[in-house]
Amino acid sequence: MSYQVLARKWRPKSFETLVGQEHVVRALTHALATGRLHHAWLFTGTRGVGKTTISRILAKALNCEAGVSATPCGQCDACRAIDADRFPDYVEMDAASNRGVDDMAALLDRAVYAPVAGRYKVYMIDEVHMLTGHAFNAMLKTLEEPPEHVKFILATTDPQKIPVTVLSRCLQFNLKQMPQGQIVEHLARVLEAEATPFEAGALRHLAHAAAGSMRDALSLLDQAIAHGAGRVLEEQVTHMLGTVGDDHLYAILDALAASDADALLAVADGMEMRSLSFDAALQALATLLGRVALVQFAPAAVADEHERARLSAQAGRFDAEYLQLAYQIAIHGRDELALAPDEYTGFTMSLLRLLAFRPEQPTASSAAPGGGGTGGKARVLPVQPMAGGKPAAVAPAPKAEAPKAIAAMTKPTAVHGGDVPPWEALPPEAEMQVSDAPPDMPKKRVSAENPGAAQAAAGAQRKPAAQSEPVAATADGAAVAAAFACADWREVVRALGLSGLTRELAQHCEWIGYGDGDLRLRLSDIYRHLLELDAAMPARIEGELGRALGHPLKLHIETGAIAGQTPAQRDESERRARHAQAMAALKSDPFVLELIERFDASLNEDTVKLL
Repeated sequence: MSYQVLARKWRPKSFETLVGQEHVVRALTHALATGRLHHAWLFTGTRGVGKTTISRILAKALNCEAGVSATPCGQCDACRAIDADRFPDYVEMDAASNRGVDDMAALLDRAVYAPVAGRYKVYMIDEVHMLTGHAFNAMLKTLEEPPEHVKFILATTDPQKIPVTVLSRCLQFNLKQMPQGQIVEHLARVLEAEATPFEAGALRHLAHAAAGSMRDALSLLDQAIAHGAGRVLEEQVTHMLGTVGDDHLYAILDALAASDADALLAVADGMEMRSLSFDAALQALATLLGRVALVQFAPAAVADEHERARLSAQAGRFDAEYLQLAYQIAIHGRDELALAPDEYTGFTMSLLRLLAFRPEQPTASSAAPGGGGTGGKARVLPVQPMAGGKPAAVAPAPKAEAPKAIAAMTKPTAVHGGDVPPWEALPPEAEMQVSDAPPDMPKKRVSAENPGAAQAAAGAQRKPAAQSEPVAATADGAAVAAAFACADWREVVRALGLSGLTRELAQHCEWIGYGDGDLRLRLSDIYRHLLELDAAMPARIEGELGRALGHPLKLHIETGAIAGQTPAQRDESERRARHAQAMAALKSDPFVLELIERFDASLNEDTVKLL
C-alpha cells in the first residue's frame, strides 16, 4: 500500500476530533441537533484551517444512515464513501478551474434531480471567489431558493471578492488561524500515535513556521521526519527550516545580561557559519523580547508552563524599560538591514546597540561599553565645550558601589534654610519645543544659568549639600537597629545595587520598622503581582541587606495600603517637581517669550524633557 501523507491520514473525521474552530463547531452542532438547517454556508479563512474538513464532516452529518445529527457514525456506507471521496451526492467543485458560467449552469442543472444514495445533495464549491461575475449571477436564484434536497457549502480565502448578493444568501463562518499551542499538542499526538520520537522544541519551531495552518504543520512534520531519518529533533528542524534556534536567542540574552560583547559577536559568527537569516534572527529576537516583557507584567498570559518558566528566568535579569528599548532596537535593526553594507554588519551593529544602551549594573565588577548609571536608566555623558569650540572628552562618572553597611547611608540633605528635599533643585537643563514656530526654528535648550531662567528660579537655588558622616559598621544588634532607624529606605535601595524586578519590588515597598533582627516592609496591593513573578526576590533583598550589614536578618513583606511614600513614589514626585521647575524657567526665558510674541506660538508642555 502506498504511503499516505500525514495531512490526509490525520484529517479529522468528526467534530469531536477537529482541532480548533470551536465557535464554528458549536454553531453547526446546535443547528444539526435542533434541525435548523440553512441551505447555504460560507466558510472563510486562510489555507489549512479546516474549511474542506468541516465541509466533509457536515456532509456526513446530513447523510449518515443513522440520521441527521452532529455525531455521524463514520461506519455506514454513506460516511465511508464521503471519507473516501466517492459519494455520488457529495460534489466538491474547484472554482479556480471551473469558474465560468457554463460550469455553473451544468452544476445547477444536476442539482434539480433527487439524490442518488443520500438524504441531501451537498455541493461544496472551493475558492468560490474565483468564479466570474456571470457565474455568480447564474447561481443567485438557485442559491436563494434551492430545492429542499440541496445544500450549498462555499469556501474561500478571500471573502472580499465575493459579491454582497451572494454573501447575503449564506450563513458566514470565519475560521481562525490555529494557535501555536494547539498545533504543538496535535503534532505531539500524531507523533505518539506514529511511534516517532521527537523533541518538544522541534514541534514549537514547526508550529511557528506553519503560521496558523494545521495542514502546513503536518506537511512540515512529514518533511522533518524524512530529514531526521524517523526522528524529529530540534537541531535538525532548525537546520531544515533555516530558522534561528532558541539556543542562539537565549545566548544573546545571556551575553546582554553579562555585558559580554565577545559572546554577542560569537553568536553572530556562529549564525553566519550556518548561513542563518539575520532578518529572521532579529524577528525572532523581537518576539522573544516581547514574550519576556509579557511575563514581567502578565505571566498568566503565557499558557505554556515550560516556556513561562524559561522566560521568567530572563524577566528577572532585565529592567522593564530596557526591554521596551531592546524591542525597538530589534525591529528597527531589521528595517535597517537593507541599508547596511551587508547583513552581518547590520546584525552585529544591532547587537552592539543593544549592549551600548544596556543600563550599567551596580553589582558588575567592571563597566561595559555604553554602561548606564544606577536606577535602570542609561547614562548620557555630557560633552563640555572647550575655548576653541571643540568638544572636550569627559571621563565617565565612577560607578557607585554598594556600602559595607546599611548604617553608612546618608541622612537627608541639610542646607542653610533647613532640610530641603533634593527634588527642589532646579534641573540644569531642559529641552523645549514651541508649537506654531517656523519649521526651520531649532529646538532651544534653556539653561538654568541664563539670565531669564536664573531670574525666574532665584528662589530655587540652593547651596551644595553637606553629607552626614557614615556610622561605622558593627555586628552589635542595638547599633544595627539604630543604623536602620536613621536610614532613608530609598537611599538603602539605591545603594544595595539591586536590578530588574528585584529592584522594582524594593522600590514599591514602604519601610515599616526593624527590630530583633526582623525588617518589615509593606507592599501596595496594586503591586502584589511582583511577589508572584518570582518567589525568590525577597530572599535576594534579604541577602543583599545581610551582606551590607555583615549581620543576618529576616525580611518580612506584607501587603496593604501605603501610609507614607515608597521610593518609587518619591522618585515620581521628584520628576514632577523638576518638570514644574523646568516649565517655570522656560516660561520666563526671553527667547521663549520672544517666540510667543513674534510668531503667536504656544509652549507645548508635553515636549519638555529633562536632560
